[in-house]
Amino acid sequence: MKVIPIRSALAAAPVDPAALPPPGSPLADRRGREVHDLRISVTDRCNFRCVYCMPREVFDKDYPFLPRMDLLSFEEILRVARLFVARGVRKIRITGGEPLLRKNIERLIEMLAPLGAELTLTTNGVLLPRLAQKLKDAGLNRVTVSLDALDDALFRRMNDADYPVSQVLEGIAAAAEAGLGPIKVNMVVKRGTNDVDIEAMARRFRGSGHILRFIEFMDVGSSNGWKMDEVLPSSEVVARIHRHFPLEPVDPNYSGEVAERWRYVDGGGEIGVISSVTQAFCSTCTRIRLSTEGKLYTCLFAQAGHDLRSLLRAEADDIRLDAAIASVWQGREDRYSEIRTAHTAAARKIEMSYIGG
Repeated sequence: MKVIPIRSALAAAPVDPAALPPPGSPLADRRGREVHDLRISVTDRCNFRCVYCMPREVFDKDYPFLPRMDLLSFEEILRVARLFVARGVRKIRITGGEPLLRKNIERLIEMLAPLGAELTLTTNGVLLPRLAQKLKDAGLNRVTVSLDALDDALFRRMNDADYPVSQVLEGIAAAAEAGLGPIKVNMVVKRGTNDVDIEAMARRFRGSGHILRFIEFMDVGSSNGWKMDEVLPSSEVVARIHRHFPLEPVDPNYSGEVAERWRYVDGGGEIGVISSVTQAFCSTCTRIRLSTEGKLYTCLFAQAGHDLRSLLRAEADDIRLDAAIASVWQGREDRYSEIRTAHTAAARKIEMSYIGG
């Protein structure tokens, strides 16, 4: 059988499809982790300039965002997603940048929904009032909304685009009304910047039916000026909330879930903490990421990806595409958070706004 070369910035070796698991069977990487989650970035643009993701001094008016012709079409995205679902993916998350900036995004949702995987989307929320019902009608299961502070002045400083908290809260309300729940609300915690609002956020969403999640400030990309002393460990977040509202641990929903779950003892709901810096969960990571212009990334902290767009636009058949996908996952051995050092943190990595977090 012909050996199919797979183009990759990591210079992957040519792969013999005969050595790969048969199409339709699950894929395991070199550490025995089976692929479960596919994150698809549909745009590298965003209407926010969050200081930990797209700092304005880098992503200014002259920043060279990808031209439209470089982006994967909805049909190309669907084709890749279908092959991943056949290989065991059970959750698809649409990301960006800000995914709701992609024109006719509800059409993509409508195309992906019949695949049968859980279909979710992460957003900053400000466009949800006009899109939430369309997304629900198209087949979206739920949304995750980013909200880094409740104090309006602090939130405006964090997003650096002068969006008020009220617009995000309106988006959350619109998503809830449309039935896109349970809604997860993500707060990236940066020590000395927005950690003063931890208790206020817990108080605001306790009893709401939404799940508030606190994410440690991570060294994603090369633009956010990450420093270890700005990381507030998740254990401190839990301790601070527990002093006001007693918490108890909850078992994960499934193997590989990145958020550690805690529930309020009095039945007021639950929170989650994502501790990529202080409690690495590489050993159970089941995520793969498809970038806006068709590269596969096997780790959020990757330095380079594997090009699928060239195969798609060279009219490769599904056998060739499946072989490329299988080869990338089977060659995966990423464990960045387990080996993080000051040296690795300083290395140039793919930006969060490009790969979708």
